[in-house]
Amino acid sequence: MTGSRRDRIVTEIVRSVSPEMDSRRLSAMCAEVTGASGAGIVLMTNDAPWRSLNSSNQVSASLNALQISLLEGPAVEAHNSGVPVHEPDLGDPTNPRWPAFSEPAIEAGVRAVFGFPLRVGGVRLGALDLHSRRPGLLKNEQHLDALILADVVARAILLVEAEARPAQLAAELRTSSDYQSIVNQASGMAAVQMGVSVGAALVRMRTYSFGVGRAFSEVADDIVARRLRFDPELN
Repeated sequence: MTGSRRDRIVTEIVRSVSPEMDSRRLSAMCAEVTGASGAGIVLMTNDAPWRSLNSSNQVSASLNALQISLLEGPAVEAHNSGVPVHEPDLGDPTNPRWPAFSEPAIEAGVRAVFGFPLRVGGVRLGALDLHSRRPGLLKNEQHLDALILADVVARAILLVEAEARPAQLAAELRTSSDYQSIVNQASGMAAVQMGVSVGAALVRMRTYSFGVGRAFSEVADDIVARRLRFDPELN
């Protein structure tokens, strides 16, 4: 069931960013797949200032802006903790935790918010946040969809940054994520070799794999086996 669910979500993501490869449409697709009132994607990396990649509507855009300026909210907490964050009722929370964020969010018509970390291996990219105008937890189906979305969206963001062509994007996203451990090791080694962050190394590895027409997992295997090395001047 999970496999077919992931296949469906990958198909939706590939459709949303092809052929123009516009990652800004990802958030609208996330809202549609989960049935949320809105969705936003916030990029939070060490390589650049935090920013809103995009949002599905004006309310989501406001939530993203609030979290970036206040440094609190579901996306910020999900990114920092590395685990999903759920607040089913901002108006009557069991554990109040975002004093500055909650009031303006409620004023914007939001009652429930959810954050899901965006990660590729050991690289933290930010978070996907969903909101609902009604209080209540996500249904099990929505939660499962959101977890898969967060995983696939994170990979899609890196692929778009590496300027993958539509066919490459589809092939890479449909590849199983079971090789995460080898990707972690390879990106760490490449980062040391190039003297850059792990996130930058991951993008460079992706770009290289597209350029030589090889699967990303094969490139990662070669780096770990020391058959391939990235020199600083190649970055």
